[in-house]
Amino acid sequence: MSESISLPHLSTDHDFDGPSFAPIYTTTVTVSGGEASHGRASGHARSDDGTLDLNLRTPPELGGDGNGTNPEQLLAAGFAACLHGALSLLARQNGLDPEPIAVEANVAFGRDPADGGYALHLDLIVNWPGVDPELAAPLLEQADSLSPYTRMMGGGAPTTITLAT
Repeated sequence: MSESISLPHLSTDHDFDGPSFAPIYTTTVTVSGGEASHGRASGHARSDDGTLDLNLRTPPELGGDGNGTNPEQLLAAGFAACLHGALSLLARQNGLDPEPIAVEANVAFGRDPADGGYALHLDLIVNWPGVDPELAAPLLEQADSLSPYTRMMGGGAPTTITLAT
């Protein structure tokens, strides 16, 4: 018999604590370059607690061997999990069963026509069998504004890049 997994103690009503950002959880992942000295092509990603420990490889569509996870897959997993969590929380708060919810994230990597650089496009598809679409629509909007991943994509996230000394 498997042990049940407890839900996080997060809510939309009680977690706010003041006028400035207050971290609830922080993690660190380090990527090294591997044999090609290129994190995307032959890198290795490892979290500070060791639970994430995997090889990064460029997908065949971008000229790589595809023998590892690529950054777009990790981003898609993070987005889908985050939106799923937000929608599940809202479903419970509204007396709905979140169990059948599934979120598919499609991440596309390509050239940005504005400047020739690289860009990402993201599509999230929610499958929620048995729920009335009119009931689900406002919850999807709320989940979109609640999910830190979708908020990050919409408005940008504060980012710093620092050279370690």
